[in-house]
Amino acid sequence: MDKVSGQKRTSAHLYPPIDPFDQRILDVGDGHRVYVEQCGRPDGIPVVVLHGGPGGGCSPAMRRYFDPAVFRVILFDQRGCGRSRPHAHVEANTTWHLVADIELIRRTLGIDQWIVFGGSWGATLALIYAQEHPQRAMALVLRGVFLMTQPELDWFYGGGAGAFWPDLWARFTAPIPEDERDDLIGAYHRRLFSGDLMTETRYARVWAAWENALASIDNDGAGGEGPADYARAFARLENHYFRNNGFLTPDQAILNRMDRVARIPGVIVQGRYDMICPPTSAYRLAAAWPCARLHLVARAGHALSEPGISAELVRSMDALGVSQK
Repeated sequence: MDKVSGQKRTSAHLYPPIDPFDQRILDVGDGHRVYVEQCGRPDGIPVVVLHGGPGGGCSPAMRRYFDPAVFRVILFDQRGCGRSRPHAHVEANTTWHLVADIELIRRTLGIDQWIVFGGSWGATLALIYAQEHPQRAMALVLRGVFLMTQPELDWFYGGGAGAFWPDLWARFTAPIPEDERDDLIGAYHRRLFSGDLMTETRYARVWAAWENALASIDNDGAGGEGPADYARAFARLENHYFRNNGFLTPDQAILNRMDRVARIPGVIVQGRYDMICPPTSAYRLAAAWPCARLHLVARAGHALSEPGISAELVRSMDALGVSQK
């Protein structure tokens, strides 16, 4: 029975909130301290949750996709965001630092293998981590696939998504002079790293608002501004990673290394109308991954909170919980 509703629970419902049984700050080196929490069943099936962005941070809502009687859930704020410190810093903050942090967390917690659960940038990081450490990933559960490729960046920051949302695209491009609009990532970079806090925060809010407005299929184009500290960390970290192409060389491109994870079971949950990470990336990923199952959710966008995406993620985790017992 569902303790919240009093009705028999189905996989379309999220689990009740789980309180952490362990919270700590882990020194990962390079002057960075990373927030880590554990919740659920201490001796349960381990699952590490990788948040999006880069720079999004984890939230209590992310705990609700896992049966607390089955899973030991590990969440952490990646370098520079959330409760990790120093805040909004990009020094010693690359994809490879984050992969090393995930391994340090695993070793610190005494975990041999775990399920890797990630959405958007979290899906990118999950794939890269599993390609580096395939023996540590018992399964991957991915949502809103982003492969960190130039065409994906061009879609979102070069006018592709803007063709569907011209009013919001105009708001995003308006603060940038016309002669700089051929490279909006670079133009925003100069302002997000200007050294003036007010300037950085002002442009960070515009950067974050563009993405947030397109996250849900039910969005009508309106949206308020988030907290300044959150927006600044989110925008600076995301821009830093995108300007550097995720710190991936051509040889490290995700689709070029799928042989490393070919035998790892995978679940891909993708919104059919995802405006931030279009379904073509999820489709290409599934085609290159024989052990993966692609679920295209008919009426859904990008957000983790989309009802159809939430339902499919809970169903997938429930199934994994049964299969791993």
